[in-house]
Amino acid sequence: MVLTGLSRRAAVSLGQLWPGAQELSRTITTSAGALQQAAPPSDQIEVFVNDQPVKIPKNSSVLQACDAAGIDVPRFCYHQRLSIAGNCRMCLVEVEKVPKPVASCAMPAGPGMKIKTETPMVKKAREGVMEFLLINHPLDCPICDQGGECDLQDQAMIYGSDRSRFSETKRAVEDKNLGPLVKTVMNRCIHCTRCVRFASQVAGTEELGVTGRGRDSEVGTYVEKLMTSELSGNVVDLCPVGALTSKPYAFTARSWELKGTESIDVSDALGANIRVDSRGTEVMRILPRLNEAVNEEWLSDKGRYQYDGLKRQRLDQPMVKGANGLETATWSDALSAAAAALSSVPAAQVKAIAGKLADAESMVALMDLMRRLGVGNLVHEGGFADMPSDVRSTYTANTTVAGLEQADMILLIGTNPRWESPVFNARIRKIFLDGTKVGLVGAPVDLTYKYEHVGSDPAALAALAAGQHPFLESLKKAVRPAVVVGPGVLRRGDREAVMKAVHDLCAKAGVVKEGWNGFNVIHDTASRVAALDMGFAPSVAARASKAPAKVVYLLGADDWEEAEVPADAFVIYQGHHGDRGASRANVILPGAAYTEKSGLYVNFEGRVQQTRTAVPVLGNAREDWRIVRALSEVVGKRLPYDDHAAVRARLAEVAPHFANINSVETPVWLNGEYVKGVEQLAKEAPVQASVPLASTIENFYMTDAISRASRTMAKCVLAKQQTQAKSA
Repeated sequence: MVLTGLSRRAAVSLGQLWPGAQELSRTITTSAGALQQAAPPSDQIEVFVNDQPVKIPKNSSVLQACDAAGIDVPRFCYHQRLSIAGNCRMCLVEVEKVPKPVASCAMPAGPGMKIKTETPMVKKAREGVMEFLLINHPLDCPICDQGGECDLQDQAMIYGSDRSRFSETKRAVEDKNLGPLVKTVMNRCIHCTRCVRFASQVAGTEELGVTGRGRDSEVGTYVEKLMTSELSGNVVDLCPVGALTSKPYAFTARSWELKGTESIDVSDALGANIRVDSRGTEVMRILPRLNEAVNEEWLSDKGRYQYDGLKRQRLDQPMVKGANGLETATWSDALSAAAAALSSVPAAQVKAIAGKLADAESMVALMDLMRRLGVGNLVHEGGFADMPSDVRSTYTANTTVAGLEQADMILLIGTNPRWESPVFNARIRKIFLDGTKVGLVGAPVDLTYKYEHVGSDPAALAALAAGQHPFLESLKKAVRPAVVVGPGVLRRGDREAVMKAVHDLCAKAGVVKEGWNGFNVIHDTASRVAALDMGFAPSVAARASKAPAKVVYLLGADDWEEAEVPADAFVIYQGHHGDRGASRANVILPGAAYTEKSGLYVNFEGRVQQTRTAVPVLGNAREDWRIVRALSEVVGKRLPYDDHAAVRARLAEVAPHFANINSVETPVWLNGEYVKGVEQLAKEAPVQASVPLASTIENFYMTDAISRASRTMAKCVLAKQQTQAKSA
């Protein structure tokens, strides 16, 4: 039976006709090799690909069988994370006893099936399909941004003919305006519908579709509108031709001119794996990198397109405030001015604030320096500086990002993952489509999937814990229930009381049990978990003291509260952008952006990952930990490390898991100890029952210094405002 356009919904309805339909719909999101390893022998069948025997899981497709055998079968419409469309016909193969070529992506493999991929019939069929695809495709290769990395180019070279029999006029299709991120040249479209299926199934916005039939078919929005998904840039990667390309990247570089550097995205706390493509000293584009455990192969629009902010409003020279304001200075003068300020006041009147984008090395160096100076007032910007961090399992995602896919019931509390981590939200949507039920306690938001709104405030949470809402029974009955707590809860003044209620709910619902820990906390900044891991927090004395700070050290901090930096304080700003912190500074020490240094970051599941140097540091700026190390020598409190390896060793000394890069250590669950520790704090700050549990992010496109400096992100904000104005 050949299926064209198989989706999860279709698979459910087709289950009675073909029992393997549902299973195939689930397994198409995994590579054939992974399937082959995961399936036990009893669930495998043997097929023959070009007379080579290969074992594959039951309900696999012929295309997956060819992939498992190491045979390359061309394809345009097929993608392992999308439903089967079967409309490009490029993957035609010959199957014994079948009179004509079959579309391998949509044909289920059967036991003993004999598949041929190199016969004259297959070669002729593929050449014919390629000829039809090229009939209306324009000869844009010299000016197409997809040139050099185009699937159509590559496959036309291998499987196409050296001439065309088409002499009629090529069709013309009007380009669509999808917003400031995705550029369309619809004459090049081959109707593979990858973008349509991505928008519908992964992004969950269902903004694209196909209208017309035959020659008049067009992919676009049914009514003129912009793409509103925070994952819209991924359609550029999915498009096998140049119909959808990156609008900010248009006509700026060719793929063979670029140097690729594997790194980590710091626009949110997920730590998506990325590749930074640079030319000379400039970052030209950022693309996602495959990592099944973190981001699969997706990337948020902010992480993908904010790179133009890396070259605007940059700090590249040390500066000291004089009679005429901030003036350029030498490093010696700037460090001397900073050291003099730190030495001029008692340690109790000094405060250090670490920013959203600070790497672990710079934070541990600053923490060591401040402790040598006797300073205990260490704060991570964005609130909850006094959050207990002794129990790691209380502030990380214990199921892990990939492990959440095993959950059969999820309760979101005080979070909007669509803005806080769009790629993580797409993973929740994926398991929602597979049957996982989702509930929300918090302000109602559009999450791209249906959920049961349990309530908006802590009162609703208390009612749920008391068994006054049927969702509690659903959590109890679930085999693997999960709770996801957002940063909106952690920044509340009644955090301890709300978190105690959450832990009590988890205990009643059995969220943590043998072999399963469903308690998760997600964050909205890249440096948050590393700061909690190393104890970058105020000391007991600092928490008790109410004395205002006279000297404030801002480590890339631009989103501090007004009360944290008194108007008469001497401010030392170390960072890479002339944002809010630099405008308040008395001394500026220019640092390196995340693309200009090798630094460690810990994502919200506790996975240690590292960025790598893609471009040189701008101007006279320096790596952040080196600046702190130099300042320690000037101030007379020399830090005992002189190279990067020594700093990493110091990190491992503070928290051993920093030495295990790209791995997640399972934290010990000490729920009872945590609850005992916060009981008194919960009594001192009683719960604000009627204040809604809401996300901390109000503008997805501008959350840090880099995104605020990006013109592309500014265009996104403007486009969103215009769209809202039209719909109002």
